[in-house]
Amino acid sequence: MFSQLEEIYFLTERKEADYNNARGVPMATAAVTSKGQITIPLEVRQKLGIKPGDRVLFIEGEHGEYILKPKTGSLMDLEGCVRWTGKPVTIEEMNETIAKGWAGLLTFED
Repeated sequence: MFSQLEEIYFLTERKEADYNNARGVPMATAAVTSKGQITIPLEVRQKLGIKPGDRVLFIEGEHGEYILKPKTGSLMDLEGCVRWTGKPVTIEEMNETIAKGWAGLLTFED
């Protein structure tokens, strides 16, 4: 009757309970507070590995649905977490040390 794409689109327009029944799979739900907040159900947090303080992304899908994904950190998030107390090092010194490391000549005293 419907193509798979039409059926998916049709299902996204239905109530969540109808969608669940059509798939035969229980779906976690959450209520939105007056402040626009939701509590992500425990089973969803566990499956996604979301912990308190983590950030999540809401990605819009092709048919207007949203996908919830944990936001993975970037290298820039680590800025300032380690303090260097040694003397400043020049680019030339860094390059020399890198070359020694690749050549297998680097010791912990270097």
